[in-house]
Amino acid sequence: MAASSQEEEIRVLSGYPTRGLCSFAMASRFSSSLSSSCLPLYSHRGCGITRIASAATSSHSRVIRASSKSRRAVVTRERGKNDKLVQALSKHDVDCLELPLVAHAPGPDLDRLPSVLTADDPFDWIVITSPEAGKVFLDAWKAAGSPKVKIGVVGAGTASVFKEVVRSDHPLSVAFTPSKATGKVLASELPLDGNDNSRVLYPASAKAGNEIEEGLSARGFHVTRLNTYTTVPVDHVEPIVLEEALSAPVVAVASPSALRAWANLIHDSWPWSHSLACIGETTASAAKKLGFTKVFYPKFPGLEGWVTSILEALEEEEKQQQ
Repeated sequence: MAASSQEEEIRVLSGYPTRGLCSFAMASRFSSSLSSSCLPLYSHRGCGITRIASAATSSHSRVIRASSKSRRAVVTRERGKNDKLVQALSKHDVDCLELPLVAHAPGPDLDRLPSVLTADDPFDWIVITSPEAGKVFLDAWKAAGSPKVKIGVVGAGTASVFKEVVRSDHPLSVAFTPSKATGKVLASELPLDGNDNSRVLYPASAKAGNEIEEGLSARGFHVTRLNTYTTVPVDHVEPIVLEEALSAPVVAVASPSALRAWANLIHDSWPWSHSLACIGETTASAAKKLGFTKVFYPKFPGLEGWVTSILEALEEEEKQQQ
């Protein structure tokens, strides 16, 4: 989409090579989010989207200078996954700079997932704790012939990944969501059904902690964990891009991986004086451990609560500027 008259394009370089990823056919889904050269930064205003810069791991970039505005937030999920948040914030007159801090890549156990799903001894539960884990699982589940499975999800955001499948005739059911959307609570509340041999398949990020399998195992579940995907952090951003992001009063982060990527990027600008708006308690706890002091997060993770936390952070930043 063309830039507005208030914006000035100052430099354009092309080239977006994507590296080969995995022999398993469904792994092609990762290629749209993982590039070996650059991750673009966009400016969102109302319904318009304008690329204003790119976070690059090489010299290839496209940079456009955007006009400044006080109510701005940086959104940092991987490419293609910020749209709902951007649209929700636009209703509150918040401009968003889209700076993907992580990309997803295949995990070491990805190729095993379809065959595990078709084994003779089925699992009592499939535990899914993130939207990305859900999308990866669905690709493998379809490749395995859509066997009958019972899903436990960590929260509403993850459950939404299965919405279309659950509405269809496929033998997949989302049968459990914990009272609070955290891995710890999921592990403590997943129904054991009085079965001493209850088996759980846990497809997860290679960088996820061990809290869920340890919690389930302590209750008597037999847990099989497969690291089906991983996250690759952005490790370099062009100076003009970083300057644009650093000037925004709020940065919204959705995972500890994105948080660590941001901390690494701003190492030379520490202490950073603005606010973080985290999607939930897990990411917020990681932020505090890394030394961030202005951290906002909702009690219950999800888009609505995240938007509220971003708005609270913006209001606090505005008060401090008065």
